[in-house]
Amino acid sequence: MKGEDILAIDRFYAVIPAYEPDEKMLAVIDDISSLTDFHIIVINDGSGKDKLPIFAEAAKKAIVLTHEVNKGKGRGIKTALEYIKEHEADTVGIVIVDADGQHKVEDIIRVSEALKSSPDKLIMGCRRFSGKIPLRSKFGNNITKFVFSFAAGVKVSDTQTGLRGFSSKLIPFMLSISGDRYEFEMNMLLECAREGIIFYEVPIETVYLGKNESSHFNPIKDSWRIYKDILKFSCSSLLSFCVDYIFYSIFAMISGNVAFSNICARVISSIFNFSMNKKFVFKNKEGIAKTAAKYFLLAALILAANTIMLELCVKYLIHNKYISKILIEVLLFFISWAAQKSFVFRKRERKIDE
Repeated sequence: MKGEDILAIDRFYAVIPAYEPDEKMLAVIDDISSLTDFHIIVINDGSGKDKLPIFAEAAKKAIVLTHEVNKGKGRGIKTALEYIKEHEADTVGIVIVDADGQHKVEDIIRVSEALKSSPDKLIMGCRRFSGKIPLRSKFGNNITKFVFSFAAGVKVSDTQTGLRGFSSKLIPFMLSISGDRYEFEMNMLLECAREGIIFYEVPIETVYLGKNESSHFNPIKDSWRIYKDILKFSCSSLLSFCVDYIFYSIFAMISGNVAFSNICARVISSIFNFSMNKKFVFKNKEGIAKTAAKYFLLAALILAANTIMLELCVKYLIHNKYISKILIEVLLFFISWAAQKSFVFRKRERKIDE
């Protein structure tokens, strides 16, 4: 049976997580119900009693699921996905929509149409940030998309967009992603990148209401969720460098030969670094023989570059062989990170019907 037959999508759910919503959410529901045949799921994420009339009105056109206490946007999305998983036997499309009116129904439809054409991808409604943009939003998106690109090896123009679409075939995967609050959205991008799920960007209009007070982006917290992966790699690299530097110094004192000492030390530290990165940093589950072959091929290439650069540095730039060693290692750190992320420990491309 062909994958495209299995993944045919002709019905959609619009999922709207909501905490303390106002009339704008009802306008979103009205637009979706009047211009599409989507099923609509609204999650009341522990809103106060004064919001019950709004949810009662929403229930006229949508399925309303309720959390008795606030559990977070991520948990709200998961509650809706669990509902769809339980009630749907066929493959359906799911579009996540913010409750604050920042997503126009025309853009919601465009995301659903893209999902029909590319049901194996994560569809993202990405803003182009033209015109007058609140500084908080501009700063937040710029910093996170830069760091995300470096950490995940995938370029995304709008990491903070809440307008996303995917097939119900991905529900088990989405439910396995950690995070119940706003970090779930960033974790979704990171995990999809790790699993080889392709991102498909759909340009949408940039809409800000007021000064974008409804945005819950936290530049420190949300950026940290990306930085922590780099930090783990940095710690692994630092420990490996310590092993490498200790053995390099020992061999250098014994033999006095820079190239010989560098090669011997690197063999020892590479074995240590491979074990650390496979198990703790990238959490790679691929067979050890295959990843080891790729890792040590890369290690051999970096070692050759490292040794040549070290020899040239000691001979022509900095004659102290110990300081030269540190400088060359720093220069090659980022090359090693990018190569291991995209080549050695990159997870295979995930087929959506697996």
